[in-house]
Amino acid sequence: MSAPATVWFVGAGPGDPDLLTVRAQRLIRQADLLLYPGSLTPPAIVALAGREARTLDTAPLTLEQTHAAILEAARDGQRVVRLQAGDPCLYGTIREQTRLLDAAGIPWAVCPGVTSASAAAAAAGISVTIPEGSQSLVLTRLTGRTPVPEAQSLARFAAHRCAMAVYLSGDAPEAVAQACRDGGLPDETPVVVAHRLGWPGERVLRTTVASMAGAVRAEGLTRQTLFLILPGHEDAPATRSRLYDPGFSHGFRPQEDG
Repeated sequence: MSAPATVWFVGAGPGDPDLLTVRAQRLIRQADLLLYPGSLTPPAIVALAGREARTLDTAPLTLEQTHAAILEAARDGQRVVRLQAGDPCLYGTIREQTRLLDAAGIPWAVCPGVTSASAAAAAAGISVTIPEGSQSLVLTRLTGRTPVPEAQSLARFAAHRCAMAVYLSGDAPEAVAQACRDGGLPDETPVVVAHRLGWPGERVLRTTVASMAGAVRAEGLTRQTLFLILPGHEDAPATRSRLYDPGFSHGFRPQEDG
């Protein structure tokens, strides 16, 4: 966009203020109006706003009400930050919000954030990809009140034996497990369950397709729960990256003899 952004859509990450990008922290502190989804944004992140900033919880508001508040502030020359949980470009609402801003001639920009799939893998201390093994990660969800095209069903992705990060499905662990089985994944397939990452009471569980539903129900986990499904991790070979293999040459290092 040619004009400087008046409205910023800022990724708030999974919840830990330390996982905000440096740009996100700066934008939050400079905002005149900070809008945030109260059900998904910890108070510690909202507290980063300046003392003179106005804050607005958008959880009880409609799109039209949120847009009206943004538009009023932007036309008044104020700096507006719209926080979005995780990364704004993944399972966010920026498409519908930016269409309205474009129609009103309000310049906007996006600041990316850490998404829960990355935070979950880091919290569990795992590599989602394996050299010569799993080389793909699908970010997806179960169908529900928001439908998912049949061609993108969890079972169809599972059939490819790629790693999957399953969002927005924490209240249906049985359905997630069944979709994995329907796609041909064995019961011993490893699963990482991550609940409210970065929040007080964060939980990270290591389980399997067979045990995941029982583990989730026993812990009482529902909303803000992500599943990392990891086919091939149960019997992954001890391979290594070729990039650092002495027998592998590239533009910065020749192959070593022997």
